[in-house]
Amino acid sequence: METCCCAHAARFTARSRFAGNQPFTPSLSFHRDSSFYHQQPQCRHNQQASMRLRNAIVPMHAVCIRAAINSNAGIVPQATPSSAVITDPPTATSCPILRTDSVLPIAPSAAAPLKIVSSSSLQYEPGFLGVDSRSSVHLGTGEDPTEALSYLTRILSSKVYDVASESPLDIAEKLSERTGVQILLKREDLQPVFSFKLRGAYNMMALLPKERLVQGVICSSAGNHAQGVALAAQRLGCDAVIVMPVTTPEIKWKAVERLGAKVVLIGDSYDETQAYAEFRARQEDRVFIPPFDHPDIIAGQGTVGMEIVRQHPDPLHAVFVPVGGGGLISGIAAYMKYVRPEVRIIGVEPTDANAMALSLHHGERVTLDNVGGFADGVAVKTVGAETFALCSKLVDGIVLVNRDSICAAIKDVFEEKRSILEPAGALALAGAKAYCKYYGLKDETVIAITSGANMNFDRLRLVTELADVGARREAVIATFIPEQPGSFKLFVNMVGPMNITEFRYRFDSSEDEAFVLCSVGLHREEELSAMKDRLESAGLRVLDLTDNDMAKDHIRHLVGGRTFVGNEALYKFTFPEKPGALLKFLNTFSPRWNITLFHYRSQGDIGANVLVGLQVSKEDEQEFIQYAEALGYEFSNESLNEAFQLLMK
Repeated sequence: METCCCAHAARFTARSRFAGNQPFTPSLSFHRDSSFYHQQPQCRHNQQASMRLRNAIVPMHAVCIRAAINSNAGIVPQATPSSAVITDPPTATSCPILRTDSVLPIAPSAAAPLKIVSSSSLQYEPGFLGVDSRSSVHLGTGEDPTEALSYLTRILSSKVYDVASESPLDIAEKLSERTGVQILLKREDLQPVFSFKLRGAYNMMALLPKERLVQGVICSSAGNHAQGVALAAQRLGCDAVIVMPVTTPEIKWKAVERLGAKVVLIGDSYDETQAYAEFRARQEDRVFIPPFDHPDIIAGQGTVGMEIVRQHPDPLHAVFVPVGGGGLISGIAAYMKYVRPEVRIIGVEPTDANAMALSLHHGERVTLDNVGGFADGVAVKTVGAETFALCSKLVDGIVLVNRDSICAAIKDVFEEKRSILEPAGALALAGAKAYCKYYGLKDETVIAITSGANMNFDRLRLVTELADVGARREAVIATFIPEQPGSFKLFVNMVGPMNITEFRYRFDSSEDEAFVLCSVGLHREEELSAMKDRLESAGLRVLDLTDNDMAKDHIRHLVGGRTFVGNEALYKFTFPEKPGALLKFLNTFSPRWNITLFHYRSQGDIGANVLVGLQVSKEDEQEFIQYAEALGYEFSNESLNEAFQLLMK
């Protein structure tokens, strides 16, 4: 057995030089404790979080979390459930929604902060594999000769099937016919909690000694991990506390409650929620169950790879895996690169939540300054230490896709299977489609992990609006037509036989030209180019706004509002979906700065996308930014956005 495994280990290779950087070979170690949680270095948002932690408001109670915070480091402390301070176990309560009014000091960590980077600092074409294939690293050639076997053994002995099922591997027939590639869907959205997350959670909890399990478990999550831990605790008969942000929709925390766990709603952000969960783990000697960065979590997720090998022994080009913290792709890669090393393991991340791609690019873990929340299941600012070590050796590359492509993939699966995936659940399929198109792949087989189906109903409107754009079946264009009778008819004639799906125009007597924003249906991308040529030949200026998110989210609803406003600056804010968020915003800026434009776009529980115009002079700009940072909402300056310049100036 040992000889056979060593022979396989010699064949176990993966590429590791990302985005043209110099080769890096971080050592691959397998930690035996549970202190794996990521560090959050200081940035303006963590400074704000530190301020909010001192005065976090929980329903019915004012709670002070993390009263002792190192203002110089601003680091979230590591979870250390294995070495937690032993106290009397908590008593049972008849109410599963727990709140506390005690002061909860948490000692700061002394670990070095990670580099802070922007998601926009690493972007490439959809479908491009962000890796240099000229370099490779061999697993099994490091200091520990058993490293190749460690995860294989863990995965093979995993206990996930006490609670999880072997998910089917379904062919996407329509999509396969359309692309010329056999696309198979690994249906993790069909698990009991509609997500793969229960695999890792149950595996870690089932492997705990009985004396630790009886002390109870705790986790911090607003999504699928929470339900996975709750279901695992129900099956294992142990007490579970699930800490969730106060902004968590009722439908989500009630789903956790129905599984028998105690829910604690605390903190405006995930950082605050996690800080409380880690403190309580130490205070009550509970085991903290991390969402991704623990060997037993990774091994549990790795059973997905084991099933793929068993279900599809035929030639396979690649497996596409959604990436958040890296637990799922690490587990799949750890198994498949040992057993089927020729199969590419490709991660997929949103363009605005690309923490793993950036970490691999820099050769070290980094922290995103802001993370996009549309695919909230993978909205992670910092990947795990263990998952990064595995991915840097085993993963062939990362594909980046935008929000529109994710929406298109959701629609694809609905048309194939009549199932509605959540954005993170459709991420891998979006990446697989983009990859096949970019490299012109034909007559190959690829697998995409459909990782979850916990879709919020109020998100469906946005998905339906963007799905055809993402599939390149609809385009958004802007043009100017003469402000005179007959111009509209001329425009429609120039559009030709294409279907106009949206048209926005408003008469302006003060202008010689009228601005028009319209959407047109496409059967082929060549149709758009031909239409633009026809319009330009008629003397009409044309701008393609199909890839401009601000135009699709906001400007399309503001046509007709063009005017000149002195010292106007345009900012995009993300409001938390909770009562009082708007009033807090207005109390911060009004009446100090005049609000000239306001467009609110709800995105469900991930927050509202708000476009705001304010009169801010150059002299006041720094003061305004200080106020905005103190507000604590994520924001960005959009004044130079081409859609704003065109439509609103």
